[in-house]
Amino acid sequence: MTCTFSTEQITALAAPLDRAKVRQREQGRSSVSYLEGWQVIAEANRIFGFDGWQRETVALRCVNQSERTIGREQRPGWGVTYTARVRITVGEGTGAQLIREGCGAGHGIDVDLGQAHESALKEAETDAMKRALMTFGNPFGLALYDKQQREVTGAAAAGGARPSNQPAARPTALRVVPTASVPALHRAPSAQEGQREATSKTEPPSTAPAPSSGLDPSLTPLDPATIRQLHATIRALPVPVLEGFSKAFRKRFQVPPDAPSIADRICQRRHHDWIEAFLVSHTPIGAPCGPTPGAGGLSISAAAASAAATGR
Repeated sequence: MTCTFSTEQITALAAPLDRAKVRQREQGRSSVSYLEGWQVIAEANRIFGFDGWQRETVALRCVNQSERTIGREQRPGWGVTYTARVRITVGEGTGAQLIREGCGAGHGIDVDLGQAHESALKEAETDAMKRALMTFGNPFGLALYDKQQREVTGAAAAGGARPSNQPAARPTALRVVPTASVPALHRAPSAQEGQREATSKTEPPSTAPAPSSGLDPSLTPLDPATIRQLHATIRALPVPVLEGFSKAFRKRFQVPPDAPSIADRICQRRHHDWIEAFLVSHTPIGAPCGPTPGAGGLSISAAAASAAATGR
């Protein structure tokens, strides 16, 4: 049985890939284009719905573990490699489902053997997931397999443009999740801001300097109001989630271990996008993602506030 997509979903899957979402890395003597793992998950949530798809790791294997030297200082460490196979299922319940699988590999290098295993395992699962989702279309990186990248554009097509935090219509076999239930980090936009967002979701706020033509959009500075909103949202997280967030943020953006706080590190568009993806993946469907109203606008525990202030 095939999984029937709505016309809106087919349009989203066939739309060109927004170049602002593409990252570059050096591999050998060439530059490789790719999508980050969180970006692919966010696209799956947007198009299929938060509860409209599943990811299952069906195979995971450590294929190498060996001692090696690390860095210019030639410190003794470990190199670990994993392979993984991930299955993606679109659809839910007894309705029509569509299944795709992908294989990937991950490498971890660290002075600590456990950290090397963790890095390699996560990278392998993410790589396999991206390869499985890639078969659904351009939003998941299919366009990058074309060397000329003819389906990669600098702006979203006008006919299929939609806010990144609004899910497309679900497959006909699935119930529709109301738009109001989608978590949002932003305050309610003004009329002018709404018009800007309708034009380009990657356009920075008016108070932030416009990026030059050669600047990576992810490095666009955040305006003070957005930073304050992010700080308030983070402070309102439960203590276990807050501690996991701080640890993940430090690792993702390489915050020095001796830095007492991460608050001053949240200042660019890439930080906002990563935080939004983290909150989406750690917030139950239907639960509020922003700060909880209460005394002084927030209702958080003293332990949570202390952890947020110190960045632990």
